[in-house]
Amino acid sequence: MPAVSAAACCAAATPANEVAEDLFGFLRVLSDGTILRSPADPVFCPTTFPVSHPSVEWKEAVYDKAKNLRVRMYKPAATSAGRLPVLVHFHGGGFCLGSCTWGNVHSFCLRLAADAGAVVLSAGYRLAPEHRLPAAFDDGACFMRWLREQSSVNAAEAADFGRVFVTGDSAGGTIAHHLAVRGGSSAAAEPGETADPFTVRGYVLLMPFFGGVRRTPSEAECPAEAFPNLELVDRFWRLSLPAGATRDHPASNPFGPDSPDLSAVNLRPVLVVAGGLDLIRDRTVDYAERLAAMGKPVELAEFAGKPHGFYLHEPGSEAAGELIQAVARFVDGFVAAPEAAA
Repeated sequence: MPAVSAAACCAAATPANEVAEDLFGFLRVLSDGTILRSPADPVFCPTTFPVSHPSVEWKEAVYDKAKNLRVRMYKPAATSAGRLPVLVHFHGGGFCLGSCTWGNVHSFCLRLAADAGAVVLSAGYRLAPEHRLPAAFDDGACFMRWLREQSSVNAAEAADFGRVFVTGDSAGGTIAHHLAVRGGSSAAAEPGETADPFTVRGYVLLMPFFGGVRRTPSEAECPAEAFPNLELVDRFWRLSLPAGATRDHPASNPFGPDSPDLSAVNLRPVLVVAGGLDLIRDRTVDYAERLAAMGKPVELAEFAGKPHGFYLHEPGSEAAGELIQAVARFVDGFVAAPEAAA
């Protein structure tokens, strides 16, 4: 059922039509299935976040007109480093909330572009429960196709499309995982180094939003006052997974009973970031350890004492800078494509 404005349906939430699910008042689902979304800015996304950076230029475009999906593009204003790597970024929000236009996402992407020395493309996607999974994964794949087309017909001078990396925060990290699996499972999956001018070199999963029916210790021991807590995470999965699915669905659990065998997938290098205080910490570390045991090219960076999404809560912090430097080191491990002859 399509979403409707809160103002138009405020009278709908009567005792006979109660609120069944409520996400901070920004998203409410009534017992009859009506979905109410508030146009207000979220309280955890204050307007005090920086909206500009002295060394970064940015603009916004629509990459899918039919779905009204947007992308914000960030480019360091001046550089002597030649063409820059491209970081495709997908925001978080439990697949139900979030936008590339939110202030915390915007501020983080500004700093990511500046400090990592990269062109950053922050892409939106359709949200649940209006569009349940795998809609977000499909939109991520759609954006990658759009970007490939743009790289061939309207190549940006600053961008090295031979060094594309897919990054994502929380739910966006889950999108990055599924794009990596799709790319590594395709018939044309990277038989070796290729002359294709558009090449995805690796993936960066920032505290990916994974789930499962069995509780991990970090989930079971998560305090109720944490953000997110277990109740909120379960609500996100109820609203985003296909109707009737459990948290072991392949969309949420990369090692569930029906999930693809990752040992058979030709994965590109992956950087996985975990937070010591994140309730999803155990799943994140387990993911990296299992990939390593399969012989996959994976790196794990764990930030002790840090909660889920700390780099978005305080994008100007020293810890956020350390995380961005970890991403930059990962990206810098891939040699830049040679400049075309004049």
